Amino acid sequence: MLINAEHLLQYQRCKRRPVLDAHGDRPQRAAPNELLLKLQQDKIAHRMSILADLSDNHKPDFPRGDWKAGASATLELMQRGVTYIYRGVLLANYQDLANGEDQDVSLCCEYPEYTFLSRPDLLVKQPGESRFGDWMYVPANIELGKRPKQEYQIVAAFHAQVLTKVQAKIPETAWLLLRSQARNYTVDLSKWIPQMQGILLEFLQALELAEPPEVFISRQKCNLCHWYNQCYAIAQSQQHLSLLPGVTPVRYHQLRALSIHTVESLADTSPVILENLPGFDRTVSPKLIVQAQSVLQKRPFILPNALPREDIIFTSPVEMYFDIEAQPDLDLDYLLGILVVDKQANTETFYSLLAERPEEEELIWQQFLDLVWQYPHAPIYHFCAYEVDTVKRLAKLYQTPNASVRPVLNRFVDVYEQLTKSVVLPIESYALKAIARWLGFEWREKEASGAKCIYWYDQWLETGDRTLLEVIQSYNEDDCRATRNVKDWLVEFVQLNLV
Repeated sequence: MLINAEHLLQYQRCKRRPVLDAHGDRPQRAAPNELLLKLQQDKIAHRMSILADLSDNHKPDFPRGDWKAGASATLELMQRGVTYIYRGVLLANYQDLANGEDQDVSLCCEYPEYTFLSRPDLLVKQPGESRFGDWMYVPANIELGKRPKQEYQIVAAFHAQVLTKVQAKIPETAWLLLRSQARNYTVDLSKWIPQMQGILLEFLQALELAEPPEVFISRQKCNLCHWYNQCYAIAQSQQHLSLLPGVTPVRYHQLRALSIHTVESLADTSPVILENLPGFDRTVSPKLIVQAQSVLQKRPFILPNALPREDIIFTSPVEMYFDIEAQPDLDLDYLLGILVVDKQANTETFYSLLAERPEEEELIWQQFLDLVWQYPHAPIYHFCAYEVDTVKRLAKLYQTPNASVRPVLNRFVDVYEQLTKSVVLPIESYALKAIARWLGFEWREKEASGAKCIYWYDQWLETGDRTLLEVIQSYNEDDCRATRNVKDWLVEFVQLNLV
């Protein structure tokens, strides 16, 4: 069986996914969504931009999927001493990767049936001694991230270890080529190869088990996974604790150690039992227990240490609801949506300030300032911190006077912050969609999401299809209206329940 760097990358994110990739029922995999396809396209484009600056780069020629032929073609290029090899093929067995100073030698032949396939984005020729002569190669991987994450460095160590077998010389280093100003990052192989070997061994042991590792739903990591629907269905059928907001992997392991496996048992736990454990404290423990009680009883609760009534969210004769759509790859905030609710005039007006081209961002920023200053006393409600951060970014980028921005920021009210400090809800997530849908609100575009809007705006720039902009604008307006629904519900609930 072939084990590759992608397996190790995914195993660090989710212990279940690469095991399912190896042994799971492929028809149960979901088709890749638009954002995942976009990320794949972006990575290819990033690779090509780097390759364009490299002369004397070669790609081994071999039949698709014939890895032995690919390894032979790569070896021939290495023997010739070409400067750069793009997506070469390197093969090794388990003994070559497990037999290191930090590993028990008895492990060396434990998994003889596994072959390790390494395809670094680049093999770069360097001075040194190897089986080829007075040169050697070091691996370089091209990543979309801007930081040298651990998972990237583990993958780089994997490539370096397989390369050691092929060239009979451990490379002096490995490189990550990132999307940042300091693009080249040097990987400390003396640190990361032992860690990689440990993760690799753990993964191989998981492959040998009769069942894949336990489900754990972590939405940020899980949403783009092609096994998400299957895993989520299992978690729901088990009423798995990971579906409870606030149950992180660290907290989950602590709960399991106390034999707390169900929502019912957590709901009956005393906060004192949890508050001194890793991942818990005197604030987290009672909140998580009330969260379990809320889910169990299917009703909202006021938190024990809720904000005082005078600090809770308020209403105003004129209110504004603000939501942004962005294109992170372009560092662009292209849609500033504002819903103006005038209760005295009994009107609701939605303003969609749209940059049809990236260079129009400054224009919509000025339109935003003009609009919010028409209502100088209206609170500006938003959901989470992104809107505040964006206003600060745009003000700095376009050198807006502080006198024009600071009073606006002082009017911002984060509905998410107010809600999560005051109440718990019988839901699986405190994302806007989950809360608003629990209240009965529905988006007109059923499949729309912030991630899909990123993809759709990219497609708009490529195709000029205005229906894509219309869908984005509709989604953005519904985000503003959903924020209003959540705010109105919170005000009413708190007034009725908080003494």
